[in-house]
Amino acid sequence: MGIFDLEKHFAFYGAYHSNPINVLIHIIFVWPIFFTALLILYFTPPLFQLKVSVFGHSDVLILLFNSGFFFALIYGLFYVFLDVKAGSLAALLCVFCWVASSALARCLGFSLAWKVVLVAQIVCWTGQFIGHGVFEKRAPALLDNLAQAFIMAPFFVLLEALQTFCGYEPYPGFHANVQAKIEAEINERQEKKKLLV
Repeated sequence: MGIFDLEKHFAFYGAYHSNPINVLIHIIFVWPIFFTALLILYFTPPLFQLKVSVFGHSDVLILLFNSGFFFALIYGLFYVFLDVKAGSLAALLCVFCWVASSALARCLGFSLAWKVVLVAQIVCWTGQFIGHGVFEKRAPALLDNLAQAFIMAPFFVLLEALQTFCGYEPYPGFHANVQAKIEAEINERQEKKKLLV
């Protein structure tokens, strides 16, 4: 599977997310997982920091260029390479998440932030596991491809939402090609199950 082969990646993702309720659950919960990961990463040591004067007060720390920044940057750039239009929107969302999570982390402080992150992560991951167990009736993709689950998921739920609500396709025929590959993967999985029974 080519690292920038969007069609193959999305078909792999789609084979694990064909139930509409499970898809909706993922659309709701994936980006908060990314956001809260950046929130806790705010407290990692910075390589450098940006300070600005706000309303005449002395320098106020606004943004730390630390591992949270680099995760957001790498994710955003990777999404742009996958698809320029939707990837650019995803990259903007990554930047927004980094800036907003940095501001929230600064307000909360570490002693409260880690608790917020823990609760959010538990709720979001539990929701996704319920989506897979109850509605999809299939184990999540992270059991078969960990990188796919953690790196690609935010972009895929955005692409899924853009396709569902706006009819967006990275190129003509993308959705039809992906759907054919998803159906082939699901049929192959069902055939394997029949052989095991």
